[in-house]
Amino acid sequence: MTLSELTAIWLRLRYRNRVTIGQRCRILGAIIDPGKGRIAIGKRAEIKQGAIIQAIDGSVTIGDHFSLNPYSILYGSGGLTIGDWVRIAAHVVVIPANHGFDNPDVPIKMQPETRLGVVIEDDVWIGAGAIVLDGAHISRGCVIGAGSVVRGRTDPLGIYVGSPARKVAVRGEKKDPAI
Repeated sequence: MTLSELTAIWLRLRYRNRVTIGQRCRILGAIIDPGKGRIAIGKRAEIKQGAIIQAIDGSVTIGDHFSLNPYSILYGSGGLTIGDWVRIAAHVVVIPANHGFDNPDVPIKMQPETRLGVVIEDDVWIGAGAIVLDGAHISRGCVIGAGSVVRGRTDPLGIYVGSPARKVAVRGEKKDPAI
């Protein structure tokens, strides 16, 4: 039995029905913590050293053939859904909740949060250091450039870069060499 298999068994036993892990997952030195919520990871996922998945009081649902690279963080407070074949590079943070801060007379911690959730559809690649904020919906086939900040909804197959992320190209479309 491999260390990854033992880790998956330990997580299932420790958290009972709040963590489910599909077959042939590799979890190597990551923190998987459902808190008061739930985490479901599909088959053949790979979660690398130093990555963190915390549902807190929400849910994190991850599809098959997923990879999460070192020191990336996935939170689940407002609900996080990730499709199949998604690649998340190192140092990415996905935050499906946001602090309220409108009232300067009340500490930020005491103000209501928004919890719109985050959806990342199938076949998405999120580059190193990107941040995905509450309410983001990354459509099928998108590429998110390193260091980008994503809010709102993307178009399918779009290539997005910057802060805030903006579409600069579409996967599969030929570029005009004169541009």
